[in-house]
Amino acid sequence: MVSKERLLSLFASCCGQPPCCIEELPASGSHRRYIRLKSGDGTSLMGVIGTSPEENRAFIALSRHFRSKGLNVPAVLAVSEDGREYLQEDLGETSLFDRVAGGRESGHYSPEEKDLLCSAMAQLPRFQFLGGEGLDWSVCFPQPAFDGRTVDFDLNYFKYCFLKATGLEFNEVLLQDDFERLKTDLLQGDDNTFLYRDFQARNIMLKDGRPWFIDFQGGRRGPIEYDVASFVWQARASYSEELKQELIDAYLQALQPFRSIDGGTFRRRLRVFVLFRSLQVLGAYGFRGYFERKAHFIASIPGALDNLREQLKTPFAEYPYLNQVLTELTVRGADLAPVPAQTARASSAPATETDALEVTVYSFSFKKGIPEDESGNGGGYVFDCRAIHNPGRYAYYRRFNGTDPEVIKFLEDDGEITRFLEHVYALTDAHVRRYLERGFSHLQICFGCTGGQHRSVYSAEHTAAHIARTFGVKVHLIHREMGIRKEL
Repeated sequence: MVSKERLLSLFASCCGQPPCCIEELPASGSHRRYIRLKSGDGTSLMGVIGTSPEENRAFIALSRHFRSKGLNVPAVLAVSEDGREYLQEDLGETSLFDRVAGGRESGHYSPEEKDLLCSAMAQLPRFQFLGGEGLDWSVCFPQPAFDGRTVDFDLNYFKYCFLKATGLEFNEVLLQDDFERLKTDLLQGDDNTFLYRDFQARNIMLKDGRPWFIDFQGGRRGPIEYDVASFVWQARASYSEELKQELIDAYLQALQPFRSIDGGTFRRRLRVFVLFRSLQVLGAYGFRGYFERKAHFIASIPGALDNLREQLKTPFAEYPYLNQVLTELTVRGADLAPVPAQTARASSAPATETDALEVTVYSFSFKKGIPEDESGNGGGYVFDCRAIHNPGRYAYYRRFNGTDPEVIKFLEDDGEITRFLEHVYALTDAHVRRYLERGFSHLQICFGCTGGQHRSVYSAEHTAAHIARTFGVKVHLIHREMGIRKEL
């Protein structure tokens, strides 16, 4: 049984009925799959398929521990026998990142947006201290604590996945000397507090006006400054210096019940973590963007360099060669970085920084004709699904469509449609990669069957999710005959 089938079975066991609506969420940075499952009585749960059972176990254990401390995290409701799939509470669709989009795009956050951000920051000390209280650190994955190896991994991530990719020449020996000094400064102290590791607005959901927290499975024991740096200096947030100080003040005020700390001392140590986090983020963006060709991460690089540029206004005298390399990097930034293929226009038109490859995936009925390419570029693929066993031939299935579990089971039972899509993925993946390399802006992929309801809908849904998950490009999913449009 494949992972998705096991997840559907888990839902049926948990809720007493199979889901009537299945929606796979677009992938982001990880290879984890998130699928929203809804039953006929309105129950909505989030299904998770993780490639690493150990990482899943970390999330489940941390979730249960945090909930015992009264922290706002989703409840884990059911887990498969091998730990690869589980069901958790559905916190809705609105993240803090989405909610403050207006301020991020304009650069001017409203009082309400600032209140939401400060409210989220005020919850961080509770995770660090209450969350760390009585926690069995051995459940953390991939390791229980922030240590020298963690620092080495992240600094090398920056060096090999970002710095070298820019083509900037540097002396590795001198750089490593400063990396060692930076590591020593980062590892001062031995806090028995929880380090969230990916504390940012995308991982905070808003439910009933309150912040709820997700994606903490990479957390471990570590210093409190790391998460403050992650949130306040998030690359695409565009927080003003004034707002950054408001967020830090909100954190320090919420910290008081747990630890009395001098604000000046905290800010001086925080500055070291802001530098370290900035390097780690650039390494991640370099890998996900330059190597995996994911547009979201490439779009984040200018913001990360802006953050670094602002930090360097006060030089890091304790790391002189690193400071020199980073200064040159930020001065020459855009000229050094490889031109990401996603940012180019279709055909041979000049590239701009805001363009990106978009893929449109259709399901349709051949009786009503092949969909036109609204982009005007032409080309792409039209796949004929009519050779696949048709559930529409049977009266029972005519009331369902290709997103319903009844049809999904019918189509997947004999494996015919799975083999069909394996060939489709081989063709479309190669095509998407080539379009990214050549700087095209649009690709259309169409699936046709007799009625445009079952086989073509299933194929379009799975292909759209596969492309979004694999390449991180924007995908428009259109079920023409059902009048449904989705953005992945």
